[in-house]
Amino acid sequence: MVATSNNISLQNYREVTPPGTIDLLCKLAERLKGRSILHVNSTKVGGGVAEMLHRFIPLFTEVGIKASWQILQGSPLFYQTTKSFHNALQGQQQTVTPEMYEEYLKVNKKNSSEMSFDSDVVVIHDPQPAALIAKKQKKSKWLWRCHIDISKPQRKVWNFLREYIAGYDGAIFSLPSFAQKLSLPQFLVYPSIDPLSDKNRDLTGEEVRSVIEKYGIPADKPMILQVSRFDRFKDPVGVIEAYRMVKKYNDCCLVLAGGGATDDPEGVLVLDAVKEASLRDKDIFILDLPPDSNIIINALQRAAKVVLQKSTREGFGLTVAEAMWKGKPVIGGAAGGIIVQIIYGETGFTVNSVEGCAYRIRYLLNNPEHFAQMGQKAKEYTRRNFLITRHLCDYLALMLKMLGI
Repeated sequence: MVATSNNISLQNYREVTPPGTIDLLCKLAERLKGRSILHVNSTKVGGGVAEMLHRFIPLFTEVGIKASWQILQGSPLFYQTTKSFHNALQGQQQTVTPEMYEEYLKVNKKNSSEMSFDSDVVVIHDPQPAALIAKKQKKSKWLWRCHIDISKPQRKVWNFLREYIAGYDGAIFSLPSFAQKLSLPQFLVYPSIDPLSDKNRDLTGEEVRSVIEKYGIPADKPMILQVSRFDRFKDPVGVIEAYRMVKKYNDCCLVLAGGGATDDPEGVLVLDAVKEASLRDKDIFILDLPPDSNIIINALQRAAKVVLQKSTREGFGLTVAEAMWKGKPVIGGAAGGIIVQIIYGETGFTVNSVEGCAYRIRYLLNNPEHFAQMGQKAKEYTRRNFLITRHLCDYLALMLKMLGI
């Protein structure tokens, strides 16, 4: 069981959420008092799922719902397998051997014997723990929460997983296009950010300056920033290529900030490729950050002149909403949930190529008035659509639906 802590009360969110949000949330929760919900995923730190769950559990508890969180424990071969699953489900050709499928089922079976699923609602996040459905109890309702883009999956891998997904009482996706042909109810729920967390709360000018100085980032040049795990689908090498095009005309620096996740064995290889691509450029800063670097990321996003999320495949990409919350228009790849967060020409720009990315970087650098207008719209759009309070309302409504209350 994962222990979480949060000394921020739900009432603190009244100052930043749309009017009526907290009142609605409390009314929904009143009907669920004493009920329970369990979340299961594959990592305690690293990635958006773990980050959201760390904030969710205390808020569920505050409104009277018994909330718990368990972590699937796997072997190196298991994580290699589930990374291949992840890539295959997002459309990249992968070779998954019989031994890998066997290890996947072995790890799920072992974990299922060590976990307790005695909750009214059980939410299983992503493919890694999907086979835990074999332990489903009749009295509970199980939901499979898919955070990745499975709109065009490699069929063999999806067909394998679908046998287990079919046993759930419902499936949750981040976009309509991610849904699949399944004989169970499917629900649309956008992920969210926590505006009061260390990653998103207001910072003083001194807090921002201290981070910039710590990493030796020049304050006299506009900073181009991408924050994300070192993952091929985030296209960090493409970001470097776009920066080099911009550099010919605008003196600037590039910061690629991120880290890895415990369930992603490819991260080190991608980081090595990024370092090689950035050699001999003193204005490129590669920051391999630990998972608890929330204030550092916050400060970088606030200091950045242009924020990128140039993903070629994306589940949702909450780094977009994070930057928009800080009043920054974002340039993102036209992929996954990025296209929901970015309203083209209003809250940022979506791009399909390195050249398009470079063009839009130069546009934002050279049009400060439009940048400011877009930034204001970006923050308000995030307030209305992508805050944790709205997300919590969605989960409460789903619990009511699944439990027939």
